Order: sequence, then structure tokens, then C-alpha cells
Amino acid sequence: MKKALIINAHQHYEGWAEGSLNQLLVTTAKNSLESLGYQIITTDVDKGYNIEQEVNKHVESDIVIIQTPMYWMATPWIFKKYIDEVFNFGLGSALSKNDGRSRHEPTKNYGTGGLMQGRKLLISVTLNAPEEAFNEDEFFNGRSVDEVFIWLHKAYQFNGFTSLEGFSSHDVKKNPSIENDIERYQRHLDKATSNLM
Repeated sequence: MKKALIINAHQHYEGWAEGSLNQLLVTTAKNSLESLGYQIITTDVDKGYNIEQEVNKHVESDIVIIQTPMYWMATPWIFKKYIDEVFNFGLGSALSKNDGRSRHEPTKNYGTGGLMQGRKLLISVTLNAPEEAFNEDEFFNGRSVDEVFIWLHKAYQFNGFTSLEGFSSHDVKKNPSIENDIERYQRHLDKATSNLM
């Protein structure tokens, strides 16, 4: 049976970011993947975690799904702390053997020492920016949400993961379309995971 780790990276801010949409998307991913035969493992970063157990969850999983809001063009800081703690603990052992370089060629192959080959990463982002903000002549200058989150894709790639196309739920405060987003996410998950079974 395939295993999926779903990480809720939301950080709660009273009266501003309660986390209900991110939790709904976590539940949607859980239900969708269970219906496809996946065993689900979850982590809610805001509720705390055990670093060694999180390393083991990554090792056990075929796919990791990160559900995060976009706070100031990135994940919440508690999730960056999670990445630092979990990936540092797994460095040189469970997640990556080293940075991929050798002593006789120290300028080549950086980032190729990951041990999680064959594992997949999918990032799902909630954000208040409208989809149009990613157009060529708008705020993000034509970059995709995945490109804005390149640091996170690269952190996982360092450990051997391959990124799948991400999902984004736009304009969640000023012009939400939650039912449509849930339906789109279910279709996205079906398509993204269909060739992993």
C-alpha cells in the first residue's frame, strides 16, 4: 500500500488566519488519497511535532503533500523551522547521505546526495493574491506559484524528491471560490497521483 504524508504548515493568527481553509484542503487530500488506496500519515506543524518521527514519516512516504498558506511570499516561519529541524536531523543519514559532491570534483553534483529517490512532492498553497497577479505584467511577473516557492521544491529535491505540479487556491479573502477550489483540488490530486499507483 502506498503511503502519503500530508503536512499542514498553517500558522494560526487569531482573527486573521484561523486555518479553516487549509484544514479543509488537508481533509480533501486525505479523503481523495484514501479513496485511491493510500495510507495517510499527517502532521499539523502548528500543534507541535517530534523531529525524529517526522524524519521517519518522510522515509515511509511515497508522496509528501504540503498544505500551506502564503505569508509574505513564503510559508509561515514555523514551517521553515520545521524544515530546518527535520532535514538537518536527516542529513547524513535517513534523508540524504551528503550534498552529492566529491572531494576530487567539489564543484559538481551539488544537491544530488538525496536518499529519497522515487518519492514525490506536491505543494498546495492558499493565498489572497488573485490568479491574475501571476501574469507577465503583474506583481509576480509571470512566475507560477511553484516558482515563488522554489526554495521549498529545492529543499526536497536535495533529499531526492521529485516535484509534481502544485495546486493553488487564489483570492481566498477578497473573492473566495471554495467549492470550486475543492473540486479543482480533487481533480488535481487524481491526475497527479494516477501514475504513482
